[in-house]
Amino acid sequence: MSGKFIKNCITILTFLLFLQFLNSCSDQQEPQPGSAPSSRSKFNLGLIPEQDLFTQKERYAPLARYISEKAGVDVQIIILSRYGNIVNNFLSTQLDGAFFGSFTGALAIRKLGVEPLARPLWFDGKSTYYGLVFVRKDSGLKDADSMKGKRFAFVDKATTAGWLLPLHFFNEIGIKDYPSWFSEWYFTGTHEDAIYDVLDGKADIGAAKNTVFYRLAQKDERLLNDLDILTTSPEVPANALCVRKDLDNALKIKLKNILLEMGHDKQGTRVLHEFGAKEFIETSEKDYEPVFEYANKIQLDLEKYDYWND
Repeated sequence: MSGKFIKNCITILTFLLFLQFLNSCSDQQEPQPGSAPSSRSKFNLGLIPEQDLFTQKERYAPLARYISEKAGVDVQIIILSRYGNIVNNFLSTQLDGAFFGSFTGALAIRKLGVEPLARPLWFDGKSTYYGLVFVRKDSGLKDADSMKGKRFAFVDKATTAGWLLPLHFFNEIGIKDYPSWFSEWYFTGTHEDAIYDVLDGKADIGAAKNTVFYRLAQKDERLLNDLDILTTSPEVPANALCVRKDLDNALKIKLKNILLEMGHDKQGTRVLHEFGAKEFIETSEKDYEPVFEYANKIQLDLEKYDYWND
C-alpha cells in the first residue's frame, strides 16, 4: 500500500474517533429499546478549559450525573474552548449554568447578572485559590531587568491567576509596557499548559492558579524541584456554580441544596471524593469582592472589559 493511502486511512480513523468522543461528551443516557422518551428538561452546564478537554470531562462527569439524578434534569456538559467563551456562550449556546473561575464569575456577574450558588471546599479547608507567577530555578530571573527580552506565558485574558496577577506584578516591579518588554508573550488557553511551557523551556516566565499547579505536582515532582514562585495573588473564590438570572427559582434552590447536602449520603460523599472536595459551601456575589477590588487596582472596568485574547 502507498504511503498516501495509509495517511488517508489514518486521517479518516482519527476523524471518526473524534466524532465518537464528541458524542460521549454528553452525559445523557441513551433511551433503552421500548422505553418512553425522557420527560426531564435539559440543563446545559458550561465548564472553563482549566485543564485539557479529557481531564475536565472526566473530573466533572460524576458530579453532573449526581446532579441529574437528584434534580431530575438532564445535565449536559459543554466544555468551552476558551475562558472568554463562557460569557458569550451563556447567550449563544443557551447555557443554564457554569462552573466559573473567579474572574469569569466576576465578569458574568457584571455583564450577565448570573447568580452564584455554591463552590467546593477542598480537603485542606480552603474554598479559595490564588495565582502564581513562576520561573525555572535555573533561569536567574527575579526582577524586571533580568526579564527583559524573555518570553511570558499567560493563560487567558479572562482569568485572575493567568492575567490579572501578571499585570499587577508588572506594575509592582516597574514593567510599564509588557508587549515591548518581552520578546514574546502569548496565551496558552489552560493553566496546565502555562505551567508546562515554563517547565519545558518553551516560555521563561508564566502564571497559573495554585490548585492546578499543586494538583499536577502530586504526579510530577519536577514542578516543585525545578520551578520557583516569584509572587502570588490575593485569594479568590474557587470555581463556583453560577446560574442564569432567569432560571426557575425552585430549580435554583434545588441545585443549591443538592450541592450543599452532598455529604449527607454515601453516593454524594463518593462523588465529592472523586471530585477532590470535602463539601460544597454557599457562595454569593459578595465572595467576588477580592476580584472586583483587584480589577480596580489595575483600573479595569469589568462591565466594559474586552476579555478576548489578542
